[in-house]
Amino acid sequence: MTAHTSINGNMGTGGVGIDPEGMAVLPKIHKALEVIHSPYSSNDDRKDAQIFLEEVKNDEKASFYGFHLAVDKSQPPVVRHYALSLLEHAIKHKWAYYNEEEAVALRHCVLQLSQGVSRDDPIYLRNKIALLWVEVAKRSWAGEWMDMDTMLVQLWQVPDSAVHKELVLGILEMLSDDIFNGDDTVVAVREGILSKASVEIFTPAAVLVDTFPNRQVGPDVRCGDEGWLARITDLLSHCLSGDVQNNAELRSCAIRALAVLYSLLPWVVPNAVTATGCVQVMCEGLRASHIEVQKASLEAMHSLYARTSFVDQEFLDLVVPLYGSKYIDLFRRLFEWSVVDPEDIDDDKYQFSKKLSEVISFLGNYMDRRFNVLPNDSDRIDFKGFLQLLLLITQSQSLVVSIPVVVTWTRLLNNRSLGPNIADVPTFIGPLLECCSSRLVRYENLPEDTQDPTLQLLLEDTDTIPERHAFLGNYRRYSSQVIESIVRLKITDAMQHILSQTENVLEHLYDNVPPFDMATYSKTSQPVLRVDTQATVIEAALKGISQWRHTKEEPHHEQEVASLEENLESWCNRLLGMKFEDPLIRKRILQLLVAFSVMALDRIPGFMLKVLEHILVTWPATHPDYRVYTDAIKELQSESMVELQRLAAKMPDHLLNVYDQIEAKVNEMIASGTLDEKRQITYQTFLFTIVHRSTRLDQATKAQKLRGFIEPVVSQWQNDNLKQALSSYTGFCELMALDKAQSYLARKQMQNIADWGSVELDAEGQALQAELEERQTVLPLRPTKSFLTCSVDKVDKETDPYRVSCALWQDGFPIILPELLNFLNHAHASHTPDNWVGLPPETRSIVGRVLTDRFWQAGISEGSKDEFYARVLDKKNTLEGLASTIRGSIRFVRENCYAIIYCMTRLDVQFYGFSELPGPLAHALLADSFSLSAHQLINVLNLVRYLVDNCPVPLRDHFLPPILAACCLQMNSRINAEWAKLDQQQAVKSGADALTEEMKAESILRQLTYASVMMVADFLDPARTNPPISHLGGNGERSYPTLREFCLMHSSIVEPLLMFCTHTIRWRDSRCCGIMLRVFRSIIPDFAPAEANSSRAGGAKHQADTSPTPPATATAIREYISSDVVKACITSIHEPYFVELQKDFASVIAAIVVTYSHHTATARNVLISLPNIKQADVDSGIEYMMRKETGSKAQRAVILQLLGDLKGVSVSEMGKLSKSIAMPTANPPAKRPIRSKMAQQFMTAPAPNHNGSGQDNNTNGHQDGNTDVLDGVASLFES
Repeated sequence: MTAHTSINGNMGTGGVGIDPEGMAVLPKIHKALEVIHSPYSSNDDRKDAQIFLEEVKNDEKASFYGFHLAVDKSQPPVVRHYALSLLEHAIKHKWAYYNEEEAVALRHCVLQLSQGVSRDDPIYLRNKIALLWVEVAKRSWAGEWMDMDTMLVQLWQVPDSAVHKELVLGILEMLSDDIFNGDDTVVAVREGILSKASVEIFTPAAVLVDTFPNRQVGPDVRCGDEGWLARITDLLSHCLSGDVQNNAELRSCAIRALAVLYSLLPWVVPNAVTATGCVQVMCEGLRASHIEVQKASLEAMHSLYARTSFVDQEFLDLVVPLYGSKYIDLFRRLFEWSVVDPEDIDDDKYQFSKKLSEVISFLGNYMDRRFNVLPNDSDRIDFKGFLQLLLLITQSQSLVVSIPVVVTWTRLLNNRSLGPNIADVPTFIGPLLECCSSRLVRYENLPEDTQDPTLQLLLEDTDTIPERHAFLGNYRRYSSQVIESIVRLKITDAMQHILSQTENVLEHLYDNVPPFDMATYSKTSQPVLRVDTQATVIEAALKGISQWRHTKEEPHHEQEVASLEENLESWCNRLLGMKFEDPLIRKRILQLLVAFSVMALDRIPGFMLKVLEHILVTWPATHPDYRVYTDAIKELQSESMVELQRLAAKMPDHLLNVYDQIEAKVNEMIASGTLDEKRQITYQTFLFTIVHRSTRLDQATKAQKLRGFIEPVVSQWQNDNLKQALSSYTGFCELMALDKAQSYLARKQMQNIADWGSVELDAEGQALQAELEERQTVLPLRPTKSFLTCSVDKVDKETDPYRVSCALWQDGFPIILPELLNFLNHAHASHTPDNWVGLPPETRSIVGRVLTDRFWQAGISEGSKDEFYARVLDKKNTLEGLASTIRGSIRFVRENCYAIIYCMTRLDVQFYGFSELPGPLAHALLADSFSLSAHQLINVLNLVRYLVDNCPVPLRDHFLPPILAACCLQMNSRINAEWAKLDQQQAVKSGADALTEEMKAESILRQLTYASVMMVADFLDPARTNPPISHLGGNGERSYPTLREFCLMHSSIVEPLLMFCTHTIRWRDSRCCGIMLRVFRSIIPDFAPAEANSSRAGGAKHQADTSPTPPATATAIREYISSDVVKACITSIHEPYFVELQKDFASVIAAIVVTYSHHTATARNVLISLPNIKQADVDSGIEYMMRKETGSKAQRAVILQLLGDLKGVSVSEMGKLSKSIAMPTANPPAKRPIRSKMAQQFMTAPAPNHNGSGQDNNTNGHQDGNTDVLDGVASLFES
């Protein structure tokens, strides 16, 4: 000990021993720690003590103080813990400055501390010593320190010392975590040598020779041939053979050993797992008599079987044994034991149950993936027992437990060999169909106080309403796929069961519930939910029937198909004859009948005509006295019109046979004068679609019939009164009756009324409201949108319907477009208060309030969504209702213009070919968009995205620059201003109501930011290629730049685009920031000179070879990125909010430095200009980064090390005592999240695909799947 003390006394001092001044510091450390931990100390004294203790770390003798106090076991634990922290600080922050002698001395200190551990030492001290060992190893193992493994084995072999084995286990676990799973910057620089050395010491020598006979010999670092995986497995087996229930030492060792396995098994050589018998020992851990050992065993197994890359032999060695009856029985008993009571959940058992379900799903997925090598040996594989286990887990009352295995069923049933085998076992397939069918109920619509165990567990498992909805959407999707597969495999039995069950439900809808009553109507009543569940089952079954029919297309199957169709038609006729009063039940039945018509019974036109007649003659009346019931009736009416279009689009040729009768009926209904505008247009577009999609009409006849629909619509745009009205904003206001609205608002002095919803409308106000709604019906917008939608919806290019549409509209577009852009200009101008000249200037402050859409947002708005809609409807006849009608009129114009322009983009050259269009279109769409709300801007961005997506490649150069340049400028200035405004608001404390509005505004701003960022990421996607170029006049052979190259080569686009991207990484939205950092990493190589991209520095293929960015532009952009982008990244790294993205920021800085260093020193100069950063460190770091062998992870590590003193800490860490000073807890916090990665994926809705193929993805301005998060009231007051 004296020798080591002497060595350590020389650490950093250059002398021998320690002087009296140094010894005098030790009692001061004692005193400072006493002050900090004494409850009687004043805050000032405590603060002074903390400052002193932090200053000691920078003392050149700090390592001596640390070792001297830590090795002295008479010192209090808190002092020893602080002493170890001094050593930790020395290793982490001074190691690079030590000479070889000093580094060896410090390593010897750590070795001596490790040898001296005892059971009397608190566990947190032992953990700290293990940490010191690992920190030294990361810096010198397999380099200067070659005998580390020998030292570990010596500690392992200390006689009768479990505590030394636990220390070694802790070291091995941390070492594995840091090298293979962590993001430590020190490891990143030495990753290659450390990972090779780890494989060497953990793997049995024989396995390395057998598995990699031609491998390059790794560093000579191992001690003994067995390797640590074998030693740990042997220790675990020994512990499990003892009494882990009552022997704390055995239990502790077992848990530590399993923790190491948890870290090792995701990366260790699979053959090593086989050779050491590790799986069998972990399974013994599952049988243990203590829950903590069982949980640790299951975690370790989970980490092994989550691997998806086992080859055939590894599958046979590691997975197949677990299909044996011995282990299947173990898993079954464990699962039954882990079932919990929803009223009193045992957390340990419940988490065990979830994890076990995932492990079993991994085994099931491997059965699908490797079925071709699965032995056909019933002694080795209990196939039925495994399926029974899967079914048992599927039937769990917890959907979160069940869902991994439901996904596995979808894979097994779709396996060509496995699926039919499973389907032939009725003991599985029947209960599975029943279970998945019952799970299609909409749990989110059940009252939260429902005493349903599945709902109770679901509420326990989900944190927010959107999360719950996303999870249930995923569960329904997978359950539907299982039903689909079962129907495909066992069509007769499955359909008989499903249809008879549905019939039984419909016949007993109101058993045990009150009869139907309009006055107490609920959209989520039990009968409605039961019908919806059965309808969802049938919709899944219909997909299964379609797949089955696809396999039965040969003539000899015709009788089988005809028999099925006969049975289905008979059942549907009975359904058609049933009478229901509930509008939502009728709506669901109607959807089913149409689905049968166009899918399973599409060869039986007679049935489809019955459904058509049912739709045409069924138009239930509303009852205004019963608001909820009337709202449901409107839903039914709206759905009827949707289903009409579906019939026309899917079965035009059958409908053409009776076209004359349908046309006569429609004309008769129109002539009666009882149809409103919407319904009249729907019937006309129904007729239009039949003709347009028919394959039996000759082109001339088709064109003649279709022109009969289109010409009256186009002629409305030629009306002189309309043109005159649209020639000025004043005329537009008169056309829409907005001039009258302004006059009324001014006379009512609305700026002086706080609560508009409390003031009832007088007769004049009600008349004005009716006139505003009526004016919309005489505009050509809705019919134009409707017929254009029918012309392009789900119509592929190079098809006859597409060519017909192009010819049909080519003469109309030049007539429509000028007035359409005027409509859009005026609609956007309406959002600028100064344009409301009918209001006195002092009154114009109300314009923003009049035009602000109201939303219900999950987790923010007060009350439920239904209550929100009820409040809105209640206010219709008040001043608030009038304001809603006014903004509804403007929204009607704005959104119909968007929809018409979108449809026009689908017709290619007919739209993009107008040479004068880009400028006026950019002006109409974007000039006044700054005044639009954030939510309204999302719709503008979606339209810009479609304009770009659908633009023919040869016309991009002419069409896109004005639009993209204006869009980027507007996005940048508007969104940047909104974030600045939000930051200011958050700096000021707000009342409850104001806070709610702030939260709503922030939520919508984040959606706007995400929409804009995703648009830019899509445009700059390196994987995005140009679509095939159609016949466009002889340019087919020319090579065009991709959209990414196009954006980056035009200075008018790339400059505002880069400014937007740079601002994005400063906005406090981690999702958007992360996406934009990936975009930056992809575009950085594009602005390096071509020769650089072929060198090591560029690293990636140059992306703009066909149309390179002009050299002068590229130089300016390089400088901008090297300066402004680097500064933005550094600033964000410094902020606590971005702590989770520090690696991403560092990666971008590293990419800039490495790619541009040969051409500009700007990035280097920015780094050197930072405080406390030495030029020598920057230059040596850059020199290391530029080496060919340095990977991107190591480059990032250099940047993180350089910026180590600038990095922010997370908000949760702020205000805490330094870890070296605070009293540690005996049990460190769990490092593994309760919710697994798989479970978290199930809580997330699938990302919507944006492919520019249709506006179905974004109907009425709402992104698909987002309706529960943000619901507008756009259509509530439309006529």
